[in-house]
Amino acid sequence: MVECVVLMDQMDNQNDGTNRARRRRVIPPQTVWPLLFTLGNLVSGFAAIHYAYKGPEWHGPWGWSGLTMAGALIFLGMFLDSIDGAVARLTNSVTELGAALDSLSDLVTCGVAPAVMVLTLVSSYLGDDGTLTLLGPDADLPWGKVVWGIAAVYVCCTALRLARFTVEIQPEKGPNEHLAFHGMPSPGAAGLIASLVLLHQHVLSGGGDALWIGKAYAFGIPAVMFLGSIAMVSNIPYGHFVNRYLGRPQSFRFITSLVIILFLCMWWFQATVALAFVAYAMTGPIYAFKNRGTTLADEQ
Repeated sequence: MVECVVLMDQMDNQNDGTNRARRRRVIPPQTVWPLLFTLGNLVSGFAAIHYAYKGPEWHGPWGWSGLTMAGALIFLGMFLDSIDGAVARLTNSVTELGAALDSLSDLVTCGVAPAVMVLTLVSSYLGDDGTLTLLGPDADLPWGKVVWGIAAVYVCCTALRLARFTVEIQPEKGPNEHLAFHGMPSPGAAGLIASLVLLHQHVLSGGGDALWIGKAYAFGIPAVMFLGSIAMVSNIPYGHFVNRYLGRPQSFRFITSLVIILFLCMWWFQATVALAFVAYAMTGPIYAFKNRGTTLADEQ
């Protein structure tokens, strides 16, 4: 009986020592840098939601509307998201914590923020009567219920897309070997929505005859959002743009095309960016149609 008590005391001491060792475990200094970029992505998404709520009537620096500020912050978050992985690999600090935090940040920046942008944009056209509930399940207008439902579906599909990517990723593959996704990546869908809203705000700033065009354009964005939601949870293959085109040597033709796109951005920035994301959204269905029977594993 005494031996049993002594053995239990030894096991308790070992467990206490293990727990203290776990409590004393700290994050290596080099791990902080990629986490800062990931948190910057999260803060960008949070700020985008803040400015999206201000709506198209509010104007801030450079005369940008609230929706324009929100779109710019979403693209800033996407940029930070695209380089945090590279920073983690350069500092040899790829961790499960960073991967989990990256998905949570993308859910805010690429999921919630674009949905709030679309809700704010559409609500500005639904009515001027402050007594009406314009959006939501209890909206007085049927169209308000539909748009709110589409935005909710988009957020859910973004969460599902990020969760599926987390469980499907293959750690044993090198960082530059991941060339394609199952379904449209969430930054691609967010860029599609944000670029279309930015183009809308640019067209609307022209005033005059552009007003009715802006209204018709605004009511078409929720339909695009719904299609993007379906694309994210589908099995349609989409290329990994950074790894496929920027992470390896390219042909002279690709470099020439990139220079032309950059030149067009100097003159027609909003239109060029919107067309680029629309073209990317179409690459998946076009590839799936042209390569029926080819699996994503064959592509990678």
